[in-house]
Amino acid sequence: MRILVVEDEPLLADAVATWLRGDAHAVDVTHDGGAALERIGLHDYDVVVLDRDLPVVHGDDVCRVLVDDGATPRVLMLTAATDVADRVAGLALGADDYLPKPFAFAELSARVNALGRRARPAAPPVLARAGIRLDPHRREVFRDGRYVPLSRKEFAVLAELLRADGAVVSAEHLLEKAWDEHADPFTHAIRMAILKLRRKLGDPPVVLTVPGVGYRIP
Repeated sequence: MRILVVEDEPLLADAVATWLRGDAHAVDVTHDGGAALERIGLHDYDVVVLDRDLPVVHGDDVCRVLVDDGATPRVLMLTAATDVADRVAGLALGADDYLPKPFAFAELSARVNALGRRARPAAPPVLARAGIRLDPHRREVFRDGRYVPLSRKEFAVLAELLRADGAVVSAEHLLEKAWDEHADPFTHAIRMAILKLRRKLGDPPVVLTVPGVGYRIP
């Protein structure tokens, strides 16, 4: 998934981003509500992890804008306030979930992944096609019963190709979903990831190139 973390405490923001990247997500970070709205206008995020008490534009107002604009990202709101009334108020703004600070990173992962499933069309818990089985929760991949060790980027790319269910996936889509905003769109990152995937998945080749369009797993 592509995730935006909006948190004004840099150490916490970096810790959250590092943890979520460990789940093979692409994660961008910003520290105020104004910058968050700019990023959301530029990228197709699946989930926004949104601190409520933000500078420049308050987290409540960011959430309102997302809801009023009919934006697609799911919103997980974070706050130091733990009263039931605060949680109810956050959900009433249109947030999809609410997590009080301090929180366990394992719970954060579980909630983000649950929201990500809601942000996309329903998919089976294990993605399978052409002899490949990918388990997003265990982060395991097998081909014809053989375990295939993949890097986080390779795993994310393969997951997007399997979710397409045989349709062609453009390089632009893969870059948007598997890499963060620091990725250079003119690099060969996608091509290299595909080459490594093909090598690790073995013969016969299963990831096909559709010239000028993208990639698919038939």
